[in-house]
Amino acid sequence: MNDHHEVVRMWSGTVRTRDRDVYAEYVERTGMAQYRRTPGNLDAWLLTRDVGDGTTEITTVSRWRSFEAVAAFAGEDVDTAVFYPEDDRFLLTRDERVRHYERHG
Repeated sequence: MNDHHEVVRMWSGTVRTRDRDVYAEYVERTGMAQYRRTPGNLDAWLLTRDVGDGTTEITTVSRWRSFEAVAAFAGEDVDTAVFYPEDDRFLLTRDERVRHYERHG
């Protein structure tokens, strides 16, 4: 992987729609706050999409200066998702691996 392009990191999971707002606030206080405190993080978003069957998809998107900056947040295996203590209480499904994209131009 080239360390000279910006990196976009994406993760998704699903929660019960009734838990959406509480879980979104939890993720803002944990993962999103940690993203934003990590040197090399350019920005981060938490996105929600109600699927219509009583579940909501949660997606986090963060932008980084380099894979080295991602590793400062995620550890040596940057493709492994980072979880927090209350995630098990809310998540019905989750990506165990994150997706990284390099931004060109």
